[in-house]
Amino acid sequence: MPDRPDYAALTRGQIALLDRINAGEAGLAVLNQLVQLAQDVLGGKGAGFAEYSPGHGRIIAGSGVCERAVGRRVDREDTRLTEGNRTLVISLDSLNDEFASQIEGGDLHRMLGARCEIGGLIVGSLHVYYGEDAGEPTAEHHAVLELLAANVGHMYGDQAGLPVHGDGPVVAALSDGLAIVDREGIVQLWNPAAEQLTGSSAAEVLHRALQFPVPPPGQVLVHRLPSGRWLKVTSGDLPHTPAMRVVTFRDSTDQDRRHEDRDLFVAVTSHELRTPVTVIKGYADTLTNHWESLGEDGRREAVRVIGARAGELARLVDRLLSATSDDGEVGGSPPGPFDLVDGLRAAAGELPADLRRRLVLDQLPGELPKAFGDRDSLATIVTELATNADKYSAPETPVEVTAAADEATVTFRVADRGIGVKPEHVERAFERYWQGDSTDRGRNPGAGLGLYLVRRIVERQHGWVSLRPREGGGTVAEVRLPRA
Repeated sequence: MPDRPDYAALTRGQIALLDRINAGEAGLAVLNQLVQLAQDVLGGKGAGFAEYSPGHGRIIAGSGVCERAVGRRVDREDTRLTEGNRTLVISLDSLNDEFASQIEGGDLHRMLGARCEIGGLIVGSLHVYYGEDAGEPTAEHHAVLELLAANVGHMYGDQAGLPVHGDGPVVAALSDGLAIVDREGIVQLWNPAAEQLTGSSAAEVLHRALQFPVPPPGQVLVHRLPSGRWLKVTSGDLPHTPAMRVVTFRDSTDQDRRHEDRDLFVAVTSHELRTPVTVIKGYADTLTNHWESLGEDGRREAVRVIGARAGELARLVDRLLSATSDDGEVGGSPPGPFDLVDGLRAAAGELPADLRRRLVLDQLPGELPKAFGDRDSLATIVTELATNADKYSAPETPVEVTAAADEATVTFRVADRGIGVKPEHVERAFERYWQGDSTDRGRNPGAGLGLYLVRRIVERQHGWVSLRPREGGGTVAEVRLPRA
């Protein structure tokens, strides 16, 4: 670690960031550049940003040795960064987390972290990681990281391309209307969604009394605006700032969205169930009515198709049962060492013929260190990722499967040359029932369950999965599992 931050690099980096923002860029691309800037200026081996949701966070941007951790879920059991000083040096040995041992052979020693806030609401934390030979960060290092963390907070406040994680208070604060008021009800913060919902700009409401009543914490108030729009209003005390209260509100018509999602789920999955059932019944009827005339080869082929479709149906039912449960375990075999390349080839062999033909496995290595997990689950993971790639790319383009290993993980990637994934959607795509814009849904709309299920299966095996745009066009899905 250098004795002082690289202020020349900081100045150049801040100018470059401002140039991108002034040019209309936003979201993950800018966030990734800011994370890289933190590593460069502060002399770390890597840097990362974890976005927070209830009970856990997720690494959504990384550089250096932390780049491979993008998509990884991290626990929030260590609350030291959510209270007290805005920056803190934390020994990685004191964290109940496998992260340090999963990068660079476990030679990371400490991290300098800073919480990122908007209006007192913590949206995540920015971290720079150091090896054992690095010195202690100075007050200047702390101050620079605090500055960069404040920049991240402003990015969330601008609500352009962020947040990408879809089930936490960050989303509630930014996609819903949000106001922060003092005990007299005077507005101190008014986010862009509040402007859209109420039709009142920040200039019109800041430092004035809130235009609708605030319910007590834990209660819900339904309020009708003069425009005729109904708001569902909730409130809560701002953590560590008892004199302030957070008020969130949304259009009550949003309640219908979950019902629409469920209707779509029922419609699409009914179709998915009907297809294998129809094939199984058709071949079973053929065997019953034409046993003698089919001959030995015909009977064997019919039984083979029935078996394949029955396996497909079993996986589909398991998928639906797992995906419709918020807390239930995803079924699977006990974890153990297995050959990832062999498992990938076997899983690809179980795909439907038209999809199997699109898969390119030529770049798979002949041998890799063994992974540790549930080999049988690869069939579901590969099916979902390959189906997703097929759905969003032209039929004649290849879907490439590659694999590699490092000191702590074994990785495989499924890459297509399709329409690509928007940077702001790389995490939202893993939400249950979430789907992109109708223009982005490819040839089949789906029910928004596949990637949700993949993430649950992979994380049950202490791995992680991520999506990212592919250079040159398309999408890369990356799955990392622990080495045996």
